[in-house]
Amino acid sequence: MNDRGEFARRRLLTLAVVWSALLLAPFWMPPLGGYTALGTRVLVLGLAAMSVNFLLGFTGVLSFGHAAFFGLGAYGAGLSLKFLATSTPLALLCGTLLGGICGSLLGALCARLRGVYFAMVTIAFGQVFYYIAFQWSSLTGGDDGLRGFERAPLHFGPIAIDILARSDTFYYFVLVCLAAAVASMGFILRSPFGRTLIAIRENERRARFLGIPVDRHIWIAFTLSCFFMGFAGALYALLNNFADPRGLHFSQSGDFVMMAVMGGMRNFWGPLLGAAVFVVLQDYLSSITVNWMSFVGMLFVAIVLFFPRGLLGFPRGRSDS
Repeated sequence: MNDRGEFARRRLLTLAVVWSALLLAPFWMPPLGGYTALGTRVLVLGLAAMSVNFLLGFTGVLSFGHAAFFGLGAYGAGLSLKFLATSTPLALLCGTLLGGICGSLLGALCARLRGVYFAMVTIAFGQVFYYIAFQWSSLTGGDDGLRGFERAPLHFGPIAIDILARSDTFYYFVLVCLAAAVASMGFILRSPFGRTLIAIRENERRARFLGIPVDRHIWIAFTLSCFFMGFAGALYALLNNFADPRGLHFSQSGDFVMMAVMGGMRNFWGPLLGAAVFVVLQDYLSSITVNWMSFVGMLFVAIVLFFPRGLLGFPRGRSDS
């Protein structure tokens, strides 16, 4: 009982610290040299990294093509705003559905694969989406990207409230979207289905012996991860009022995996911390040198060598020892 009580208190303290820091970010970031749009970018890419971690950290399956569904979410939102209706909720819905449905179809094809074969197949299919977006310039804008749309005011019946035009209010809109997404993700992971995913991660052979349909569970986990990723991509399109093929490239998938590993793969909040470190370093170092990725890469190697459980896993590892 004491251990469970201590775990519950630690969990509540972690939640209080995380949400307090996020809620007050527009106030404490400017004195430290940051800006609100940077915080919004951290939230969006953090959600994308948590989506990758849903599959990698809690299911044990590595996808190097997840950026495809991030980019599809961005294009779905942008095309919806440009051609369907100037509705931000509809844009989010279209982006989420486009990324999730495409992910579901792809997951049905590769759910039986494991290890490097799964990773390589997801890269291959992701690059197919990338080249489609790159070549279909009449619809996607090609290498120049999709332009000509912007996030629309929120409509409540006949009343339209333009609260998304300002960077600080849009930050809180994204924060609410992040809260809804991570609450759904946390609910799934704490459910019997989520516990089954962890069992598959720990010992797939034993899970099969117990009668668990492993391939079906991995396909469902992959699909859910793609829906979350499409949602993140739609928010990213609203943040930039822009979508381009580079958002679908496998190098973007590598960035998401780096964020998850840096923060801590098996820690729920680890990818959000990893995204914060990655994005802030990228923003600062890219203003100094074009070789900023070399420094981020060296930091990534150092974290893998000296903090195998990631930045959030390090204190736990010390306490376990």
